[in-house]
Amino acid sequence: MTNRLLRRPEVEKLVGLSRSTIYIRISRGTFPKPISIGGRLIAWPEKSIQDWIQDRIDEGKAQNEEA
Repeated sequence: MTNRLLRRPEVEKLVGLSRSTIYIRISRGTFPKPISIGGRLIAWPEKSIQDWIQDRIDEGKAQNEEA
């Protein structure tokens, strides 16, 4: 995995969530916070997004095993 910074549109495509849902989840502490990359620009480290996706996959597997 590369050490890339992802802008919001790419994050939205990767996780399948809308902008407003991402920001709601950030405020609830259930989605990674972006980092400042200068001025008003923000981005997410790719690893933090990939880790979040993997956590959702793992949670889904655990729920299926319990059922």
